[in-house]
Amino acid sequence: MVKSNFHIRELTSDDLDQYNALLRYAFQVTEKTLQEYGWEKDDIKQSKFPILERADVWGCFDGDTLVSQFAVYPLDMNIHSIVCPIGFVTSVATYPEYSGMGLMSRLMKRGLTEMRKNGQSLSLLYPYSIPLYRNRGWEIVSDKMSYRIRDVQLPKHIDVPGYVRRVSWDNPDFMKLHTRFARQTHGCLFRNHLAWEEYWRWNEDDTAVAIYYDARDKPQGYMVYLIKDDVMFIRETIYINSEARKGLMKYISAHESMINEVSGNNYFSEPVAFSLEDSDIRETIRPYIMGRIVDVDMFLERYRFDPDASGTVTLSVSDPFLEWNDKTLTIAIANGKATPCTENAARKASLSIGTLTTLLLGYKRASELAKLDRIDADEATLRLLDNAVIAEKPYISDYI
Repeated sequence: MVKSNFHIRELTSDDLDQYNALLRYAFQVTEKTLQEYGWEKDDIKQSKFPILERADVWGCFDGDTLVSQFAVYPLDMNIHSIVCPIGFVTSVATYPEYSGMGLMSRLMKRGLTEMRKNGQSLSLLYPYSIPLYRNRGWEIVSDKMSYRIRDVQLPKHIDVPGYVRRVSWDNPDFMKLHTRFARQTHGCLFRNHLAWEEYWRWNEDDTAVAIYYDARDKPQGYMVYLIKDDVMFIRETIYINSEARKGLMKYISAHESMINEVSGNNYFSEPVAFSLEDSDIRETIRPYIMGRIVDVDMFLERYRFDPDASGTVTLSVSDPFLEWNDKTLTIAIANGKATPCTENAARKASLSIGTLTTLLLGYKRASELAKLDRIDADEATLRLLDNAVIAEKPYISDYI
């Protein structure tokens, strides 16, 4: 039973010590771990201070003691070429002795309510428990693909007109490249100052950045990597065009005599193997980021459908966690936009808020979701939805 002296309030900088202590305990960040990454004793506390300053952080207190917390950090995201404000959920933690009391559900509800007030119609998070967040309306919206390539499998002959240069992590070309990439890439987050700080938070000192420049000296792609124990670990590779992709691969191959293997991550939701001459590599895929529509009406107001699709559909959305989404609505789709209608349509679909999220973000097609019993609709309605939603999976490589 929840005790009566539990109360929720927004955290301030005065709560930094308790906020840090709860994070350290929940995620078991030990002094040894910090020392291995070159951190001093109070570095993690200071590193999290900006989140308290720039994010909405809600805590549940037992008297004066912080026992559970939930933070929402504001970012912008490219959703089918529309820049949308979203909330990235982070710092979710509860002391074990307070689990099972419904405290986190109360914090989630408070955080999502504030997101709605702030015009953030979508929430993202990196899940420590997929079932827990699924039960509260989040669903998988992106993948992380990992690969391992032996040195003998690296391409031998790649001809590109440009060149690669290693640069410092604060090089302006590097950060501007990511912004260009985000503008043209569905699902990509626009990194602000704090997002870049988090990007480098746990990297080792020897982590390097290499930029591909074309023949006109314009940056067109980059890779972030570390060479250690005869392995090239690639954290991220982005490219504006195919030339940059080839140029960065040529750069990787130039390290053949220094390494035995290339190991990396790919967030494009497409296999690396197909682009290699020797495609017999090890590649794995796992769910990465989960998303949740915070307010259906607000999300659809800015959402971009395929401009060539048209039709009217009635959606019965179930959302037991946020009552304002638990409803039936009819939209007319035309010219890439959805217009609310007052009358029900002949085409009808029933689905949960999580399923609607993964559908509209392009992670799963309506026809695929129907086969998984996640959408109840006839074939004509499924075709309408598949034609209307742009078929492109999100690229999400960040988590705060």
